[in-house]
Amino acid sequence: MLFLSAIQCERVMAQESSKINYAEKVNTLIGSQGKGHGIHERYLEAGYTFPGAMYPFGMVQFTPTFFTEEKGFVVNQLSGAGCEHMGNFPTLPLPGDLSASPDSMSHTDPQYQVLKAVAGYYKVKVRGKIDCDLTVTKRTGMARFTCLPAEKKMTVIIGSGINSTKITDAVIRITGPGKCEGYANAGSFCGSKTLFKVYFVAEFDSRPAVSGTWKGKSIQPFSTSASGENSGAYFTFDISSGKPVNYKFGISYVSVENARENLATENSGWSFDNIKAQTTSAWNKYLGKIEIEGGTQDQVTQFYTHLYHSFAHPNIFNDVNGEYPGADHIVHKVEHGNYYTSFSNWDTYRTQVQLLSMLAPEETSDMVSSLIKFAEQSGGGFARWIMGDTETGIMQGDPTAILVANAYAFGARGFDKEKALEIMRRGAEIAGTKSQNILTRPFLQQYLEKGYMNASMMLEYTSADFAIGRFALGAFNDSTLWRIYLKRAQLWKNLFNPSTGWLQSRNEDGSWKRYDEDWREASYKNYFWMVPYNLKALIELSGGKKKAEQRLDEFFTKLNASYNQEWFAAGNEPDFQVPWVYNWVGAPYKTQEVVRRIINEQYSNRDNGLPGNDDLGAMGAWYVFAGIGLYPMVPGVGGFSVNSPLFPSIKVHLGAGQVLHIRGGDAGKMYITSLKLNGIPVKGTWIPWDKVRKGGELLFRVTSVPDKNWGTENATPSYDVKSYEGH
Repeated sequence: MLFLSAIQCERVMAQESSKINYAEKVNTLIGSQGKGHGIHERYLEAGYTFPGAMYPFGMVQFTPTFFTEEKGFVVNQLSGAGCEHMGNFPTLPLPGDLSASPDSMSHTDPQYQVLKAVAGYYKVKVRGKIDCDLTVTKRTGMARFTCLPAEKKMTVIIGSGINSTKITDAVIRITGPGKCEGYANAGSFCGSKTLFKVYFVAEFDSRPAVSGTWKGKSIQPFSTSASGENSGAYFTFDISSGKPVNYKFGISYVSVENARENLATENSGWSFDNIKAQTTSAWNKYLGKIEIEGGTQDQVTQFYTHLYHSFAHPNIFNDVNGEYPGADHIVHKVEHGNYYTSFSNWDTYRTQVQLLSMLAPEETSDMVSSLIKFAEQSGGGFARWIMGDTETGIMQGDPTAILVANAYAFGARGFDKEKALEIMRRGAEIAGTKSQNILTRPFLQQYLEKGYMNASMMLEYTSADFAIGRFALGAFNDSTLWRIYLKRAQLWKNLFNPSTGWLQSRNEDGSWKRYDEDWREASYKNYFWMVPYNLKALIELSGGKKKAEQRLDEFFTKLNASYNQEWFAAGNEPDFQVPWVYNWVGAPYKTQEVVRRIINEQYSNRDNGLPGNDDLGAMGAWYVFAGIGLYPMVPGVGGFSVNSPLFPSIKVHLGAGQVLHIRGGDAGKMYITSLKLNGIPVKGTWIPWDKVRKGGELLFRVTSVPDKNWGTENATPSYDVKSYEGH
C-alpha cells in the first residue's frame, strides 16, 4: 500500500513538473558541425544534425543545413542522415535591394551568428543586420525578420529550383502582393533517385515594394513565375518604419491546395509568439516524458538534446485532410491517426523504436502501421530505408522486421499484427520479394539453401529471423513458428571459422573468403559481436569468457574507429550494443566503465559533440538508454541490459501513464554495488520489460571502486535451439 501511495504521489508531482520548460534545456547545435575545419573537413565525424526549428515528428524542418547553408533556411531535412538530401525552398533575408542573382552567392554570404537554438525555436543574425526568428507547427513554418534601424530596405529570396541535390523540376509563382506558391522535386538521397514533390505556399504580412523572379544569373523584376534549376522568387520590402516582416509557409507532399489548407488550418494568424509557445508546449510534453534531477548543466543539456533528437523522426507525411502519397505513388487517405515517413530502420531498430514504444506507444503504433501500408502498396515486402514515398534501398539486412518486433516487445500494440507477421514471413521465406524495385532480402535463396553468404548481411538476416520468431511467440503464442525461426537464427554459426576464431564470409561453394571481405561500413571485429540473441554460444565458440573478455578489452582501446579500423566505433550502429557484452562474459563492471567512457569522451555539449551521424534519432536514443542505465539488447525481446545511470533521479513516464523511477545514479561514480527493483534485490544484469512496464522503482547503489562480483550471479539471456532458453 505504501508503495502504491508513493507511485500516486509521483504522478501528482509529474503533473506539477509539466511547468518545467524542457525545450529550453535543448541545444540544437549539438552535432551540427564536424570536428574538422574548412568546407570539406567540417563534415568529418559530424552528427549531420540540423540546428533549426522542428515540431515533434513534424513534417517541416525550418533550418539551415550542412548542404544548403549558403542558401538560407530550408523547409525539410533529416537529422543526421549523412549525405545530401531534400533542403527544399531555402529562404533568406538580406539587407537592401537584390543587386545580384542568388545563384551568384558565395559560400560565405549568409554570415550567420546564432543567438538561440532550442527545441522548436531558432534565432540567428544574418550579416550582422537582420535578426531571424524561426519556429514551426507540424506542417508549417514561420519567421520574423527584424532589421537594424539604419536599414531602409530588406529583400527575402526564396529558392524553388534549388535544394541539397540537383533538381530540374521546379516551379514558383507569385500569386499576389507578398504571396507565392509552387513545387519542386525532392531530389536524390545517397545516390538514390526519388520521385516525390514538395508543394509550397507562402505569404508575408507586409506588402512588398518590389517583387520578381530569378533564374541562373538573371534577375527578372516584376516577373511572376520561374521554373527549372536554380530559380526562385524575391520580395523587397520598405522597412523604414522599423516594423518586422513576418513570413509563413505551409508544405504538402500531395498538392499546392493541400499546402494551402495546412497553412490555413495550423497557422492562420500572424502571431509569431503564439506559434512559438504552442510548439514549445508540444516539446515540453514529449521531453517531459523523462524527468532527470542532478548532474551538471552540460550533462542535462546533452541528455535532453539527445532525447529531442529521438523525437525528430519518423515524420508525419499526411496533410490535415489525411491525404498522403503512398508507396504506389497514388494519393491515399489515412484511416486513423497519422501516416509517417523517414524510416532509417537499419539504424533505428537498435535503439530508437524501443524508446518511442515505451514513451509514445500510440505514435509508434501509427509508425508501424505506416510501414505495413508501405509494404502493401509497394510489392509486399518491408522497405529498409524510406524517404518520402520512396524505398531508397540504403543499407542492408531486413531491419524492418526487427523494428516491428521491437515495437511490439516494448509496448506498441496498436497495429495489425497479423499483417505484420505475414509481411515479415514473406520477406524471409520467398526469394524475390520486393518493396518497389528493391529486394527485401538479396541472396535469400542461397541463405536458405546453403546456410551461409555475405557475413555482415547474413548477421542482419539471422537477427531478423530471431526477431520474427519472438514476434510470433509473443503476439500469437505460436511456439512452432518460434522454433522454426529460432533454428534459422542459429545459421550464424556457419560463419564461424575455427582456424581463425572469427566470423567470416563464405563463397557459394563453401570456401572461406578473406577475413576482411564483405563487412558493410565496419570491420570483422565490429560485426563479430552482432549475435545479441545468443552471445553465450558466440562466447563459447570464441574460446570462453576469459578469451572473449580479452577481445573486448583490446576492442575498446580505441572508441572512435573509422569503418575499416579494428576497434570500437562509437558513431557506428553495428557497435552500439557491444559495451554491454561484458555483462555476458562475467565482467559487468567493465560495461559500466566503457559506457561511461563513451559518454564522457565521445559526446559533448558542443556543435561537434557527436561521434558520428545521428541517423534519425538512433544515436540520440543510444545516449538516452546509456544515461538511464538500461539498454535494449536483444532483438524482439522486451528487456534491458544494465549499466550505471548518470543521474540521481530519473523518472520515465511510460506510455500508459505509469512511472518508472530510477534512483541512485551518479555522474562521478560508475560502479554498481547493488540494485533493487521495488525493494527486491536484482543480482543479475538483465531486467525483463514485464517487470517494469507498469512502473516501479529501480534503486542503484554506486561507488567509485569496481565491484567485480555484482551482477555475475544470474545468467543473462541467450537463445539456442538446444537449451531453448527464455521460452
